[in-house]
Amino acid sequence: MTTPFRIEIPQASLDDLRSRLANTRWPDQPAGAGWRLGAPVDYVRELAEYWRTGFDWRAQEERLNGFPQFTTEIDGTKVHFLHVVSPEPSATPVLLTHGWPGSIVEFLDVIGPLTDPRAYGGDPATALTVVVPSIPGYGFSGPTPTPDWGPDRIARAFATLMTRLGYEHFGAHGGDWGAIISRELAVQFPSRVRGIHVTMLPTAVVRTPADLEGLPDAELGRRSLEKGQAFAATGTGYAMIQATKPQTLAYGLHDSPAGQLAWIAEKFRSFSNTSADLIDRDDLLTDVSIYWFTETANSSARLYAALTGGWGAPPQPNTVPTGVAVFPDDIGLPIRTLAERTDKIVRWTEFPRGGHFPALEEPDALIGDIREFFGSL
Repeated sequence: MTTPFRIEIPQASLDDLRSRLANTRWPDQPAGAGWRLGAPVDYVRELAEYWRTGFDWRAQEERLNGFPQFTTEIDGTKVHFLHVVSPEPSATPVLLTHGWPGSIVEFLDVIGPLTDPRAYGGDPATALTVVVPSIPGYGFSGPTPTPDWGPDRIARAFATLMTRLGYEHFGAHGGDWGAIISRELAVQFPSRVRGIHVTMLPTAVVRTPADLEGLPDAELGRRSLEKGQAFAATGTGYAMIQATKPQTLAYGLHDSPAGQLAWIAEKFRSFSNTSADLIDRDDLLTDVSIYWFTETANSSARLYAALTGGWGAPPQPNTVPTGVAVFPDDIGLPIRTLAERTDKIVRWTEFPRGGHFPALEEPDALIGDIREFFGSL
């Protein structure tokens, strides 16, 4: 059973947010640090002031409520999702799954072109019906009641969701955790999943010099290794904290909107290795607001602590047709030769620009690749 859902944040919650932002106690910052030590005070302070005085949550709430959305209970927890049925009768149903620190906001601008390509000058034969869930523990799905909601359990819940919606066979797309969950769906339900399209494939990134052996493009392999080593050395602290002590972290993020803002905004910038200006400021603040209003800082972080087998566990083989969209400014650079050792790669597209949030950074490129991948199946 599914229940229609509408986002209606109480005015008292907006007033409380603005009051907390106005009373933020700002930290110091050493001269010349820039972004090296994390998000600069001037950047976060300016963004927080806009969040307090200029950002229009009600307009964003109306935008979100423009999409049909529902909730249902699966395996003891609430699952919130958008469900946009294509006007094209032959449309393929596809799950679009976000990651951390993302949300359903990532996909708002791609839903229309994917579900109704005819209205956007596209081929109606490529139309998709989309289901866009909030990962359990994230956003309007709300906190998970137990700490064992890892990608494997989430994949089973999403398979149940698609059954409940009447879709025996379906596709899946995602980035970040959404890519891992999509792949988990393919591994667990190969007879149901027609294909998966991902923008991240951690199992295909060069980790050690030994991974370079046998690669046809040694230079590409070296770049993947260097990028991975740099991220491991300077960019993985957040993941280790969330994988080991998310409860301790939660006291700061749950109580301080400035803390929640800095924690997420820094990742939107560093995960794309580019200027934060390439991602619309209102989209960013809508995303942060969802984490704040739904009080899911803690439960969203717990996903890192619930990874079955732990970090670095050997991947199970994936026999479902898989498409990979590689954006060069993402946190990892996957190599097709490595991907083909564990996954059934049928499409591999390397784009000239874009990072970890392609639906926000390069939506046209992502829309085209998703259409072509699922259209080819």
